[in-house]
Amino acid sequence: MPVASSYPPVDIPNVDLWTFLLERKDRQFPDDKIIYQDADTQRFYTFGGLKEAALSFGKGLKATYEWKKGDVLALFTPNSIDTPAVMYGCHWAGGVVSPANPAYTVEELAFQLKNSGAKALITQAAQLPVATKAAQQAGIPDDHIILIGDQRDPSGKFKHFTSVRNISGATRFRKTKINPEKDLSFLVYSSGTTGVPKGVMLSHRNIVANTLQLAAGEAGNLTWNGGADGEGDKILAFLPFFHIYGLTCLVHQTLFQGYRLVVMAKFDLEKWCSHVQNYRITFSYVVPPVVLLLSKSPVVDKYDLSSMRMMNCGAAPLTQELVEAVYARIKTGIKQGYGLSETSPTTHTQPWEEWRTTIGAVGKLLPNLEAKYMTMPEDGSAPQEVPVGEVGELYMRGPNVFLGYHNNPAATADCLSADGWFQTGDVGYQNRDGAFFITDRVKELIKYKGFQVAPAELEGILVDNEAIDDVAVIGVESQEHGTEVPVAFVVRSGKSKASGVSAEAEAQKIVKWLDDKVAYHKRLRGGVRFVDEIPKSASGKILRRVLKKQAQEAAAPPKAKL
Repeated sequence: MPVASSYPPVDIPNVDLWTFLLERKDRQFPDDKIIYQDADTQRFYTFGGLKEAALSFGKGLKATYEWKKGDVLALFTPNSIDTPAVMYGCHWAGGVVSPANPAYTVEELAFQLKNSGAKALITQAAQLPVATKAAQQAGIPDDHIILIGDQRDPSGKFKHFTSVRNISGATRFRKTKINPEKDLSFLVYSSGTTGVPKGVMLSHRNIVANTLQLAAGEAGNLTWNGGADGEGDKILAFLPFFHIYGLTCLVHQTLFQGYRLVVMAKFDLEKWCSHVQNYRITFSYVVPPVVLLLSKSPVVDKYDLSSMRMMNCGAAPLTQELVEAVYARIKTGIKQGYGLSETSPTTHTQPWEEWRTTIGAVGKLLPNLEAKYMTMPEDGSAPQEVPVGEVGELYMRGPNVFLGYHNNPAATADCLSADGWFQTGDVGYQNRDGAFFITDRVKELIKYKGFQVAPAELEGILVDNEAIDDVAVIGVESQEHGTEVPVAFVVRSGKSKASGVSAEAEAQKIVKWLDDKVAYHKRLRGGVRFVDEIPKSASGKILRRVLKKQAQEAAAPPKAKL
């Protein structure tokens, strides 16, 4: 039988995101409460200032670009406190927001612009060289490229968003009517860890539901007016706003709750520590690579991080050793959570009081959700539900589950059933206390002679080796063994390099060290390969397809010189 959340159900109002966040009748914090603040420049938006800026931009979209319901506004920008203003303004005008990774190449951005059918593009001055070329490929004219941020276009060719407004005043524009269950608020693109990114269609109701679900999971531990200074919790944001993790957990949640969000354009450990100290930050959403740095980098010792009350980590499981190492160093707990782009994203989070008692778990199922674990048959037979405690593929159903993939009914049908069950592609189990564990991706499991080996499990053990700064494990086909075997890509630590031990000898030491810690079928029969860095997505997920490609190229016979 599927399990339901242990939380009481939350009431989800049938309203669009603008109405839910900016026209609430139950808002407790005042208009002059600072919501978004730039960590470097200290420029900020209050609640009232944000609403005014968003409304002005929304009217400007209608007046300048004849914005219609369903028109797509693409974002190609690092984190900026201006992002919420243009985003919610687009929603007011009935539009759909499609954020893109600011590290994209021209071709990657052009793909998303074309696939989403974007009508206009928001960017910053530094991104203009890529943005203009991609827009040209996608058929978006230059006058539909709009700037945000502190830097203006010296030539005046590209408008700043503050200049996109209803100048005439003769026409009075009204907010576009929205059907929350059917109309899209966001078209986000999956990270493409295993292939071409897919457009994930998220309705207004999806995002409203997840904002309320997330609030229930935090259970009042964060406040808008608590603390010794009465300013409430201050959250440090470096997670990218183009990713649904950053969008819902940072941008929407802080506006809903009235917290102050101190915004970094991108992650830098020294700056992160400095901002925690100077702003007296109390909470931060992090990803595993950052947790690893907090446990090992000497930079951390230079700063006072005592204001931190808790951190929340997603994207990959953390080991007990890593969580305890960070706590021993900075006296801050790390609770874990889980979600996907297709679930808006958060479906599980550890309660604050359980961060240490269920380390390794992603927490409990959030309100209004159902879940079940299913078998993963390879013979074409129908999946069957597995009992509590047994490993299977996670399926979920709830109001935050997406509508489907944009222009891709086949991919939608592969993972979303007619009765609303979403097949996540993630493997794990639930214990008898209601804690959920995610161990790996179905497609990333290594099949060694009929045994399933989870790369994340091996990575969690290997990262505790003092010779290793970072690590990723993949499966490679081995002619010698006649099966797939695990191979570890390792970033060698400075201590290991300084030891004088050769790379070959250190690799053998790592393999032998792991042999003593895992079952026979989990050994690193593919060996260890040293690399300068592990390729990762902006949300911290290991890009295994990049490593698989490297492994294939290394195994390929050399081409004859002509």
